[in-house]
Amino acid sequence: MAGLTPSSIPPEFWRGVRLFAMDVDGILTDGSVAVSSDGTETKLFSVLDGLGLRRVLNAGIAVAWISGRVSGATAVRANELKITRLIQGQTDKLAVLRELAEELQLSARQCVYMGDDDIDAPALLWAGLGITVPGAMPAAIFAAGCVTERAAGHGAVREICELLLARPKA
Repeated sequence: MAGLTPSSIPPEFWRGVRLFAMDVDGILTDGSVAVSSDGTETKLFSVLDGLGLRRVLNAGIAVAWISGRVSGATAVRANELKITRLIQGQTDKLAVLRELAEELQLSARQCVYMGDDDIDAPALLWAGLGITVPGAMPAAIFAAGCVTERAAGHGAVREICELLLARPKA
C-alpha cells in the first residue's frame, strides 16, 4: 500500500531504471476529456510533464504510454514529444508492460509504472516501482509503492522525471 512519496525512494533505486511507463488519462492529464458536439476530443497535457519526458528520453531512459482508450489527442501529444512507444486501446496494462520489458531486455526492477485506476493495479504491482497520484482509485493506491505530491496533469510525471534525472551516476 502506498505510503511513501517518490522522493523518499533511495537515490540508488533510480539509477537502475531503464523504462518509465505510464497510463495517459489520469496521469498525464487530470482524467477529464472534453468532447464537442461534432465528436472531436480535447485533453489538457502539462508542459511541465512534457519537458521532463523529453529530458528523460534524452538521458537514454525509454518512455512508454499505455492507454486503455484510443485517442487522437494522445497520439498528437506523443508525436510532439517524440514518444515512440505509444500503445492505445489496451486494457491489459500488465501484458503490455511485460512485453515492453521483454523487448527491451529489462527486468521488472528496471521498470517504473505510473497509473491511477483499477486496470493499472497489476502493472503497478509488477513494476520495480509502481507510482500513483493523489485522487487515484483505491485499487491503484493499494498496489502502488508511492503517491506523488503533485496531481495528475499538473506535474506528477515531472516529479518522477526529476528523480530519474537526478539519479547518481553508475
